[in-house]
Amino acid sequence: MDIADELADLGVDADASPRRLAEYSYDASNYRIPPRAVTFPRSGREVATIVARCHDRGVPVIVRGGGTSMAGNAIGDGVVIDLSRHLDQVISVDAETSTAVAGSGIVLTTLAAQARAATDGRLTFAPDPSSASRATLGGAIGNDACGNHSVRYGRTSDHVIELHLVTADGMLLTATRDGLYATDPHDREAVARAAEITAELRGLASDNMAILRTELETIPRQVSGYHLARLLPENGFDVARALVGSEGTCAIVVSAKVRLVPVATSQLLLCVGYHSPADAARDVPAILPFAPSAIEGIDRKIVATMAARRGRDTVAGLPEGSAWLFIDVDSESAEAQGESDVPATAKRLLDHLRGQGRMIDATVVDDPARRKALWRVREDGAGLSSRLADPDDESVGGNYESWPGWEDAAVAPERLADYLDDFAELLDQHGLTGVMYGHFGAGCMHVRITFDLRTPEGRTVMDNFCTDAANLVVRHGGSLSGEHGDGRARSALLPVMYSPAMMAAFARFKSIWDPTGNLNPGSIIDPPPITADLALADVPRRTWPTTFDLGHGSRNAPLESALSSGAVDDMSATALSGADVRGGFEATPELPLLDPFVHAVQGCIGVGRCRADTGGVMCPSYRATRDEKDSTRGRARVLQDMVRTAPSVDEGWRSPEVADALELCLSCKACSTDCPTGVDMATYKSEFLDHHYRRRLRPLSHYSLGWMPAWLSATGTAAPLINRALSSKISGLAARAGGLDPRRTMPAFATRRARKAHLDDLAPVSPTSQIILFVDSFTRAFRPQVAAAAAEVLGATGEQVGCSAENCCALTWISTGQLGKARRTLRRTAANLDDGTDRPIVVPEPSCAAALAKDLPELVPTDSARRVAARVRSFAAHLPTLLDAGWQPPALPDEVTLQTHCHEYAVFGARTGTAALEALGVTVHSADGCCGVAGNFGFEKGHYEVSMAVAENGLAPALRDDPHRPVVTDGFSCAMAVEHLATVDDGLADAREIRGVHLAELLTSTTRPPSTPDEPRRVRS
Repeated sequence: MDIADELADLGVDADASPRRLAEYSYDASNYRIPPRAVTFPRSGREVATIVARCHDRGVPVIVRGGGTSMAGNAIGDGVVIDLSRHLDQVISVDAETSTAVAGSGIVLTTLAAQARAATDGRLTFAPDPSSASRATLGGAIGNDACGNHSVRYGRTSDHVIELHLVTADGMLLTATRDGLYATDPHDREAVARAAEITAELRGLASDNMAILRTELETIPRQVSGYHLARLLPENGFDVARALVGSEGTCAIVVSAKVRLVPVATSQLLLCVGYHSPADAARDVPAILPFAPSAIEGIDRKIVATMAARRGRDTVAGLPEGSAWLFIDVDSESAEAQGESDVPATAKRLLDHLRGQGRMIDATVVDDPARRKALWRVREDGAGLSSRLADPDDESVGGNYESWPGWEDAAVAPERLADYLDDFAELLDQHGLTGVMYGHFGAGCMHVRITFDLRTPEGRTVMDNFCTDAANLVVRHGGSLSGEHGDGRARSALLPVMYSPAMMAAFARFKSIWDPTGNLNPGSIIDPPPITADLALADVPRRTWPTTFDLGHGSRNAPLESALSSGAVDDMSATALSGADVRGGFEATPELPLLDPFVHAVQGCIGVGRCRADTGGVMCPSYRATRDEKDSTRGRARVLQDMVRTAPSVDEGWRSPEVADALELCLSCKACSTDCPTGVDMATYKSEFLDHHYRRRLRPLSHYSLGWMPAWLSATGTAAPLINRALSSKISGLAARAGGLDPRRTMPAFATRRARKAHLDDLAPVSPTSQIILFVDSFTRAFRPQVAAAAAEVLGATGEQVGCSAENCCALTWISTGQLGKARRTLRRTAANLDDGTDRPIVVPEPSCAAALAKDLPELVPTDSARRVAARVRSFAAHLPTLLDAGWQPPALPDEVTLQTHCHEYAVFGARTGTAALEALGVTVHSADGCCGVAGNFGFEKGHYEVSMAVAENGLAPALRDDPHRPVVTDGFSCAMAVEHLATVDDGLADAREIRGVHLAELLTSTTRPPSTPDEPRRVRS
């Protein structure tokens, strides 16, 4: 019996499926090690059960929180214990003592928010690493994480009061600031074990007092190794803090008591521009006396990538420069200067920096929303720097990848500038480039480096560089790690930093806690080489043919004429190169160095923003299920294992594990913009489904919904009959026959009369048309009144509007992975719309607009398609053009609830609709997140529960907040989500008439009631 079965027999939730093991083979580091099983304990005692059985069997145990470790200390060959699923509660908050007790699996931002809620906004948990929205308390303790405001609040160890532990042999102990005790004083075995460990720890400290005092705690961010100085008499035999930063190698922390701090008030963000990161670092000593709460730095490459990926407005407010410091000042900063005026303190600080002569320019940001947006640039640094893009420099991007490995060194703040100068020289010597960001105020630099991890030669360069870098940081009196821990990335280099005597003391400390070496082997003690188990090493060099043009590594250019002529439909350019795509592991001269599909799926580096509870839209399925398999990261990791381990390419495309991982992906596209590395799971899903079902029977919904544009045109005459059927007793049978869920409200089809009334008077496209209104299949079939309203608004400034109602965006074929048909359809559409003009093409349905703007040039990679895509606008995105021309709509409501379609969010911008409405003086209550229907997803069999859970993330609560506010839903699927919730949600029992209206309807006098005799109400089947 394997270990997973044994644990399952003990009542433990243990999973050893290939898909699950793939998800947990990675963290956010460069490494990949498949575990033997993954467990999800529900209590500390269940953790003890798992550990005790693994101890008896000699199976390693790796504890894991959010899986965001950049050092490789959350993976291993053994049983992974994921504490984030169930041990994620705040147990207590004590405002009088300013403390909280919480499970190790709680996300840091959740802990901070609940602390504020329990203390009327007075107290919070201070450590705020950039991954705080998905990193857990246990992970912060394991690495001794710090965060953006560590210049004031220090490290996690500064906030730990006691740790509730499971030892390597399954005992429950509690480590405090002055010792170690049995959690249950009546547990005699635990009492004896605590006494034994205590005696050995005291002996360790006594035997090594000199080196503990001279080699440890020499700089603020000395995180590398174990914190043995905490055991010294002058530090009170602080066992709890000695264990912080031990990376799960000594004991497993199942919960902790932590210190809370006062919430900062009157915060201002100062953005200061410099010529270089080193110049910025030289000003840090001049800033520190002003007692800021944060001094963070970023370089130009990260800012440029943010602008390219998410729009220039995301970095609006940054002053001129090639490197920037983000400085937070607040009331405490002012008090340190003996004043109460925070703006005055900020001004004096900036005047002082101008006097230093290095600062180029500065801006003061007092708006909380703008401040939050700019801080996100810094917070997403790790992901943004991994794959760089630059709108002003086409040479940046493509092959320009950077990786961790030497991303966490720290020196004393006053030595940071000199260290960076020497570090830049070292990079040049090795032919590498570094992307710099980090905690300048604490002397900790996060540098992502352009290592080549795919080739033996590149890995040798990495090994040599990291050894030289270790020697360099030690010469500057620094630490290999400042908060990420040593893990697999740096543990082998610890002898460069520490004496043999200290290394022996570290080994002794580990052995006291874990004599058999079962806990997280490979970190800190007895590590493998830093180039072992690299995730990018030894991936088979094969061609994975794609219909989407995924760019990097492909050789599409010579084949463009064939693609545009229609000679090929279902094969990518790389497939046409003649390379063997049947899956042999042997490389051939014809193969590109890096296959485009492999490069695309390797874009996920594990930073885990898709596991965040708040902010952005990604990833709606994870927010609904809280299961790693339903996160963008989980899916990407399964795809990465597919391209690595599949016996052949054909067998890879048929992978049931990948199909399972993608099943609950809503294809919302949010990850393409929210993911810092730009992972586009909707595209990968579409590509996979295309291959997976090629020459195979598809799910019924792929025919009923996937081919909807082909049969919608016939529904006008039959609409009354169809609508009556959908409201009758046979509706459930009809839904099941089409692979749909009978519980879902079905749309009512517009009658032939309604279509004629709204569409027949729209002028066709002509040479004199100045704006082209693209009327998509959904608008024609379900809400033609939207087309009429859109035409009225677009023509309100006097411009001539021409209606194009005969073309298709192919969205349903794309989302169901029927890419041959999608490509043929889009080729025709591009040919029809590429008229030699730059007339804007305005599309009322945002999902169709997104398909034309993004998917069209990727499926039809021709100049013609790119010209058309560049002209496409969603209706909301085009509206500012009309406002700039002086148009004003009739009276508008004071407030609206806005559900932004995910595709509009991803392709045209998160604030497109909000900005337009706010410009008109309307107060917008945004239903942040996906509506849950997401095109075909919410209608399909097997998706209903998840769809409804997704709606609870934003839309449903927003509707309940004020059911009588107008609800703007430009997306047809969003409108259907609103109507369904109005029908089934008990919280809306008094507002069953809620309906979503398109922005165009809201802005015109042609807004019609949702139901007329000719336009039946939507019905539930």
